[in-house]
Amino acid sequence: MKKLSVSIIAHNEAEHLDKCLESISWADEIIVVDCESNDNTVEVARKYTDKIFSRPNLPNLNLNKSFGIGQTKGDWILYLDPDERVSKELKEEILSCIQHPASSINGYLTPRKNHYLGKWLRWGGQYPDRQLRLFKKGKAKFLCEHVHERIQIDGKIATLKGYLEHYPYSTINELLKKLVFYTDFQVGYLRNKGVKPNLFVAWRYLFWRPGTRFFRRYFLKLGFLDGYPGLLACLHDLLTEIFIYFKLWEERKK
Repeated sequence: MKKLSVSIIAHNEAEHLDKCLESISWADEIIVVDCESNDNTVEVARKYTDKIFSRPNLPNLNLNKSFGIGQTKGDWILYLDPDERVSKELKEEILSCIQHPASSINGYLTPRKNHYLGKWLRWGGQYPDRQLRLFKKGKAKFLCEHVHERIQIDGKIATLKGYLEHYPYSTINELLKKLVFYTDFQVGYLRNKGVKPNLFVAWRYLFWRPGTRFFRRYFLKLGFLDGYPGLLACLHDLLTEIFIYFKLWEERKK
């Protein structure tokens, strides 16, 4: 029997972690890497596993994600974020795939349903939002990229039909909190690349990128069909680009 390990890194995710871990409580092994949480994240994790590791809350998230998958013992690894949950359909498909995998397949993409303020967003480019999360041990690594780290697979990749449930923004306050975190991270990435505020960068981040992203998601990809949550998602993309520039500008003034 092939074994499945689940790896999760978390920082102050007590609110989400319980439902995430409940959705994968059937896994053979659960690894939780706690990154200096000051809420009940560790206590929640202990309800489901004793394999809890403490790490610094590093800005380069790929380091802690790589550490997490490095602690696993299973033949296959499922990486999850704390605000994600595995659906029953995906559970059954994962169990089938790891026991009877195609010989050349070392990783699987899975669709993801993104929920804003409790609503699943079907439009605006939000679905199927396929994520590479299931992979054979020793055949994957996290690349060092800004904000959302990409997994590189050594071998072929297939796509599952079962889906992840994703609850990134349950409230406006949660959205604003993560907006600050992600824009800080992106500004650090741009700073390290030597990007400085100038007329070209201002045009790109204040007008071109936010304007084209909003138009594409809200109108061309029909984001307006998701009502106010759909509008919020598109405005979130727009504001992210604008805040990135103004944070760069603010740094330059100091």
